[in-house]
Amino acid sequence: MVRRYMLNSEKPAKITSTVERKDVLSGATIVICTIGVGSRRAWEQDVFVPRQFGINQPVGDSVMPGGVSRAMRMIPPMLDIATDVERLCPNAWFINYSNPMTAVVRALRRETSLPVFGLCMGTEETIHFLTEIAGVPREEVTARWAGVNHLTWIYELRRNGKDLWPVIRTKLAEMRANGIDHDSWANAWGQSRNPGMLTHPFSWELFDEFGAFPAPMDRHVTEYFPARFPGGNYYGSVLGVDAYSFERTIAGGDKIYDDTLAIAQGEGPIDDERLKSTGGEHMQTLDILDSFWHDRRRMYAANVPNNGCVSNLPKDAVLEVPAIATADGMVAPPIGELSIPLTSVLLRRLAAVEATVEAAVSGSRKMYTEALILDGGVSDYCLLYTSDAADDSIRV
Repeated sequence: MVRRYMLNSEKPAKITSTVERKDVLSGATIVICTIGVGSRRAWEQDVFVPRQFGINQPVGDSVMPGGVSRAMRMIPPMLDIATDVERLCPNAWFINYSNPMTAVVRALRRETSLPVFGLCMGTEETIHFLTEIAGVPREEVTARWAGVNHLTWIYELRRNGKDLWPVIRTKLAEMRANGIDHDSWANAWGQSRNPGMLTHPFSWELFDEFGAFPAPMDRHVTEYFPARFPGGNYYGSVLGVDAYSFERTIAGGDKIYDDTLAIAQGEGPIDDERLKSTGGEHMQTLDILDSFWHDRRRMYAANVPNNGCVSNLPKDAVLEVPAIATADGMVAPPIGELSIPLTSVLLRRLAAVEATVEAAVSGSRKMYTEALILDGGVSDYCLLYTSDAADDSIRV
């Protein structure tokens, strides 16, 4: 498909493909990596198996049992790839798009010397969501944020330097007066079907509670607070079932894959509209690489080691923060301290990440169990500790 697409490009590039990564890594300057071990069929089990025990997830790629399980599949092969990069192109920028983002980047940073960072559009899309509610152009808005991937707190929003939160709160009151748009979560992403009504109600409750808005909103954010949704109960619906349906997400991914394969097997150039029909998140990688090479110093949401950026969180924690793309790579300027409530939420999450990474690297069944408990998505300790396994190892 890429080769066919390049036929329409004004500056076509040479496309090389291989099943042996060592053939293409030698001397590389950029490595962009996204893998999904087991593809959607394995992802389904991350959600369907916990669902049998009353644990409902709309996504299952970052936290709760689905996210921890995914980490066990993802981290070992990602470390294999990173080890080859370290040996064959140690000066390359390594960009990760694979989930669970925080755990993968933390594992690669812990186990290798590569300058790995991770990218996700969730924070930027949430800022767009807020500016649309405020009725202001995105290009006039600046923001500050910090957190972990899929739970990133936007704690400052300004238009031309003026605080936008009062405007947002006025709009929020109007939406609440119109009621919750229950139809919005009939699709996977929670897009509004009834303009003027409230969508992502849990994220707005967190906004009231913490004074910061969580990206990328309810579909992901609910998974970080499982105790608040026993049995997946979500405003009269069930998470992953009729609210942000996991089955519809999988079906949509399968369709995109089939459409992409059909394009790849066709002939002649691909028109732009046909290419857009395959979906995709259209990540900003090329803009970032342009900023690297020309030192344009543009700012993006990136997953990088803290290194003092947030002064009251661990230095080696991987955080999603504002980072500047410079000729020296991604640089996260100091933010200072986060509020105690936000810090408390993130510290628990970071502890679960550390246990998850250790379990994936060591293969320890006990540590895997501890990761599930620290994560907070499992409440039945007896069930976790009941096993007829003859040893402490888990199979990856």
